[in-house]
Amino acid sequence: MISDSSLYSLAVFLGAAAMLLIVFYHFLEINSDEHASKNSPGNPGNIKDSVPGEKIARQVVQ
Repeated sequence: MISDSSLYSLAVFLGAAAMLLIVFYHFLEINSDEHASKNSPGNPGNIKDSVPGEKIARQVVQ
């Protein structure tokens, strides 16, 4: 049988390894060629906003 301390150490190690892999995956995804070509200075990409522009313009005028 595996002891409690060994199981705890294994869980901590696997959790830390999973988090590092997630961060590494996102780093690779952001720096990929496909992502870089979409977000050039002339083309900001698909930016979604939860507030429509007309509503903001009305609030600024008031």
